[in-house]
Amino acid sequence: MSQDVMHPPPEDAEARRAIEPVICYPNQTLRAAPLDLYRAARASAQETGRLRIPAREAGCFTLSAGSFFRISCPEGSQVGDLNLFSARNLDEHFFSGKTRALHGSHVSVGDRLWSCLPYLRPMATVVDDSLAWYGVDTHGGRVHDVIGTRCDPYTHHLLQGVDYHQTCHSNLTRALATHLGKPLAEVEGLVHDVLNVFMCTGFTQDTGQYFMKASPARQGDYIEFFAEIDLLGVLSVCPGGDCGQEHSSDAATCWPLEVSIHAPAAGMLDGWYSPAPNRYARRHAPS
Repeated sequence: MSQDVMHPPPEDAEARRAIEPVICYPNQTLRAAPLDLYRAARASAQETGRLRIPAREAGCFTLSAGSFFRISCPEGSQVGDLNLFSARNLDEHFFSGKTRALHGSHVSVGDRLWSCLPYLRPMATVVDDSLAWYGVDTHGGRVHDVIGTRCDPYTHHLLQGVDYHQTCHSNLTRALATHLGKPLAEVEGLVHDVLNVFMCTGFTQDTGQYFMKASPARQGDYIEFFAEIDLLGVLSVCPGGDCGQEHSSDAATCWPLEVSIHAPAAGMLDGWYSPAPNRYARRHAPS
């Protein structure tokens, strides 16, 4: 980052930089996901549905609270962009910003995907992740990010001056419009910032720019979630492939993604209940 010559550093610049950071949202008071219960239920689960989404396309799936869904790479390394909605109320959807604030820039086992305000409750919990071993690499890259916003035709036109429709934003819009039986223009506003499944990303040390690199996912890799509420999911198979070269491209090698849904045996979730919406009174006033 270049230095502004009109504003040279003050004498105490280094002291200001050395101040210790404070975590914005300490999450120790969050109710931890009961992973042992979820894993026992998963061991009894039977597959109830499977959706294979072709390269550069998107698809929708639904499942009930208390079920599991797995996103996998059936053929090769591939990134996916995931939107989640409450199945009965599309105004309630995944909130990537708050998920990032509560759990960090990337998610893995035990982290939850939170819904938007005023609902702010867990929508899904990560229960298994074949890439959990990756951690953080020498470039600061991690997997499964809640940083990026999804590739879209508007940014593409802004930077390259041409229309390109095979972006994740457009894919999600088309799939959701088809699922709901509504016009594209009516549905587009429902599409929201995503969980970038399998995507390896971070920020550069020098300029602080968002970067992507080739996903470490390989054929057979997966991430699996427990549905905390009834869900409608929309998953785009990113036209960037493994995102190792460029975004929104016809040149990248792309592979399909697969979603499988699994329901546990009766009684395996005794004691568990679907979380209620946030209990804040919504007065928005100090008195």
